[in-house]
Amino acid sequence: MKILVINAGSSSLKYQLIDMENENLLAKGICEQIGDSNASFTHKVPSDASKNIKEAHLMANHGEAIQLVLDTLVSKENGVIASMDEIGAVGHRVLHGGEKFSASVLVTEEVKAAIRECFKFGPLHNPANLKGIEACESIMSVPQVAVFDTGFHQTMPDYAYMYALPYEYYEQDGIRRYGFHGTSHRYVSGRCIELLGGKAEGTKIVTCHLGNGSSISAVKDGKCFDTTMGLTPLEGIIMGTRCGSIDPAIVPTIMKAHNLTPDEMDTLMNKKSGMLGIAGTSDNRTIEQMAKDGNPRAKLVESMLCHQLTKYIGGFAAAMGGIDAVVFTGGIGENNPQYRTRVAENIKFLGTEIDEEKNHVRGEEIEISTPDSKLKMFVIPTNEELVIARDTLAILEGK
Repeated sequence: MKILVINAGSSSLKYQLIDMENENLLAKGICEQIGDSNASFTHKVPSDASKNIKEAHLMANHGEAIQLVLDTLVSKENGVIASMDEIGAVGHRVLHGGEKFSASVLVTEEVKAAIRECFKFGPLHNPANLKGIEACESIMSVPQVAVFDTGFHQTMPDYAYMYALPYEYYEQDGIRRYGFHGTSHRYVSGRCIELLGGKAEGTKIVTCHLGNGSSISAVKDGKCFDTTMGLTPLEGIIMGTRCGSIDPAIVPTIMKAHNLTPDEMDTLMNKKSGMLGIAGTSDNRTIEQMAKDGNPRAKLVESMLCHQLTKYIGGFAAAMGGIDAVVFTGGIGENNPQYRTRVAENIKFLGTEIDEEKNHVRGEEIEISTPDSKLKMFVIPTNEELVIARDTLAILEGK
C-alpha cells in the first residue's frame, strides 16, 4: 500500500509518497506560487538524485498542481511507481477541525461541510486544505482522509481550553483554545514515550515544536493536557512573524492610535510581528548570526524565546504535577543547540543536566541529557507526514 500525503496551502502544495509496507519515503516535493506566472515545481527522490526536478512550471490552480504531481510520480524519467493504481489513498493535512474531530476521518460530504464551517477559524489554511481534497477527488477515485492539526489537542480538560469570556461566546461561536501542530506533538511525544520505555501511562512530557510557527504542549499519559496556541495559531510564544500572546488591550490601543482596520491589525500581528518585527528578519539562521555579530535586537529575540520556553516548560511541569522529559523538534528546535543549552540551564532546578557534546547536533534524534539527569531532554525530528500516512492506512484497514 502506497499513501500520497498532501499539505495544500493557499498558493502551494507539498506532497510525499510513502510505501507503508516499510514506511519508506519514495518521493516528495512542492508546487509553489500556484496561479502565478512565477510558479515552480520541486520533486525529489531520496533513493535516486538523478530523478530530482526543480523547474519553473505554470499551474493555474490546485487541480493542475495535483495532476503535475501524479504525472511526475508515474513518469519514466522521474517517477517512482508504474501507475496511479499503486496509490491506495490520499491523506490530507487540515488545519482546523473545531470540536467536531478528535481523530482523523474518511472524507465525506459531511466532513467537507464541517471543514467549511471552520473557515472562520482558519481563513488562510482551511479553504486551501479543502481545495487540495477536492482537487484530488476530481482526478483520483481513491479514498481521501482528513488529518486535523487540532485533533490531538481535543483531550484537553475544559479548564485548560476555556477562555474567561462570557460563556455564550463558547456556546454560540466556539471561542476556545484548540491548539495546533497536533500531528507533530503527537509524533514526537509518542516517540519520546518509546524512548522512556514504551508505557504512556504515568508519563509527563513537554514537547517544544519550534519553527516559523512555534507551540509547546504538555502531554500527560500520552494525551494532550495543555498547549500554547489557542483559537488560532497566533497565541503562545514568539514566532517568525507572529507576536504570540500579548495583552489584549494592545489591540484596540494600536488600532485607535494608527487608525487600523481589524484586517490590518490581524495582518500586523500575524505577518509583521514576532522575530521579524523585532530583529527585521524571520529567518532564525540569520538571527543567530546577527546575535553572534553583536546585534542587540537579535540578542533580544533569542533571550525572549528562551525566557518564554522556560516559563511554559516550568508552568506545564507544575500543572501536570511533575515532568519526565522535554522534547525539542521543528526547524529551530532540531537545529539550534544554543537555545537548548540556555533552556537546560534555566530549568536546572527541575534536575536536568545536559551533555554539551551530544547537544551539538542538528536534525538528528538523540538524548542530549546526561545519564544522571533526573529530567530527560531529547531532540526528536518531527515527521508529520508519516503520522498522516499511518492514520490514513489505519482508517482504510478499519482500525
